This record gives sequence, structure tokens and C-alpha cells, in this order.
Amino acid sequence: MSEILKKENILTNCKPAPKEEIIKKLGQILYEDGCIEKEYIQGMIDKEGVFNTNIGNSIAIPHGIESSKVYVKKAGIAIMTIPEGTDWGSDEPVRIVIAIAGDGDVHIDILGRIAEVLSDPDDVEKVVNSNADEIYALFA
Repeated sequence: MSEILKKENILTNCKPAPKEEIIKKLGQILYEDGCIEKEYIQGMIDKEGVFNTNIGNSIAIPHGIESSKVYVKKAGIAIMTIPEGTDWGSDEPVRIVIAIAGDGDVHIDILGRIAEVLSDPDDVEKVVNSNADEIYALFA
């Protein structure tokens, strides 16, 4: 997973913000890293209208709707931690946002690794309180 995640694509200790703003910021990181074309960011926002990407355990995993996958150039993820939590349109505030650009098997592999690293609430707490180097080491 180290080829998909770069330390500079990890933002820690961020302030709460509207989810669309967070998605745009993480999408911009994926765009600047050469993972996606700009249109994919709108695909991630559109996905939220169809399906809330808050998966529980204080984690949201925004990704593009199926039709936006044509804008993925290479697999990548961008991570943001929000210690205070932010509203994601569900009962539970989100403290870790992991934006994914991937398709096919790569997408499934990324989701599997996220589930592995963040399956326990204690693991989520650890990530929220970690710096970019520590988070990178957990996922790589």
C-alpha cells in the first residue's frame, strides 16, 4: 500500500468542516499527486448524494460514483484526521476521512487494508492522535 499512500497526502489534526469542503480538499491532493483528473472530485461529491460514505467507527471513505472511475489515472489515497470529529450527515461524527481513487481489485485491496488497520475503536483513536509518519507506517 506504500505505493498508493504518500506521507504528503496525510493531513493531521484538522478542524471540522462541511463534508463537501473536506472531499474537495482531499480530491485536490489526489489531483495534484496525479491520481485523478479534476472531474473525479465531483464524482466523489455526487457519491455522497447517493450513498453516505460514513462506514461507522468514526470513519468516512469518500470515493467516486461508478461513472467517475474513468477519471482515475492511478490508484491513490489521501487521509485527513479530525480529532474533534465533523458532521458527515449521520448519527456519528467522523474523525478519519480516507479519500480513495482506485478501480477494480485495487479498490477492494485498499478497502481491505483500511478495515484491517481501523477495525477497532482503539485503533481509530491511535490514528487520530498520530502524526503523518506514524499513520503512513500503519498503512504502508
